[in-house]
Amino acid sequence: MSLNRNAIAIAGAVAAAFAVGSLPAGAAENEKCYGVSLAGENDCAAGPGTTCAGSSTVDYQGNAWTLVPAGTCAEIELPDERMGSLEPLERDLPA
Repeated sequence: MSLNRNAIAIAGAVAAAFAVGSLPAGAAENEKCYGVSLAGENDCAAGPGTTCAGSSTVDYQGNAWTLVPAGTCAEIELPDERMGSLEPLERDLPA
């Protein structure tokens, strides 16, 4: 998959997460997906010294998460064969 197609896929997943988040309670379940956010676009948890949403500083930062529809995290494909994870990752952490 080209980098452009990956960016489109990620944007689609994030847009779907926001759309699902606007549904009435109980209409859909979400899960935290680590390592799929672009810098500054995480929902929360971006490691020590950060304040939460929008605080990631590296694309696909392993300890930053974004809400995605339940069951889709492991299917999100990122550049360089990286994948989303339901647990924090030790990859792509800021220096």
